Amino acid sequence: QVQVVESGGDLVQAGGSLRLSCAASGAIISINAMGWYRQAPGEQRELVATISSGRNTNYADSVKGRFTISRDNAKNTVYLQMNNLKPEDTAVYYCNANRVRTYYSSNYDDYWGQGTQVTVSS
Repeated sequence: QVQVVESGGDLVQAGGSLRLSCAASGAIISINAMGWYRQAPGEQRELVATISSGRNTNYADSVKGRFTISRDNAKNTVYLQMNNLKPEDTAVYYCNANRVRTYYSSNYDDYWGQGTQVTVSS
């Protein structure tokens, strides 16, 4: 079974920085795209940033210029460097592994982590 585990969430003051990490494990052959999504209380889950296996990136307009997504394909790991954080960035951040192929299945499945809390104080 594939596991996706996030880390790095914390409480930080506005203007500060955090780096989130996410590692996928479990007999993985390949992962198409990896990404970060977030969900604030009472809100829908929204895309933050994604990165393809070829390292093409996509960002939400609200984080462009402040957040940077990167990926280590050999480690099945994705990172999110978050700079100049704002109170509106406060949310639970979820990692997604898209179209994962494993040694024990011919399917391409998506997996989500449990989330990591980011709180930005004003």
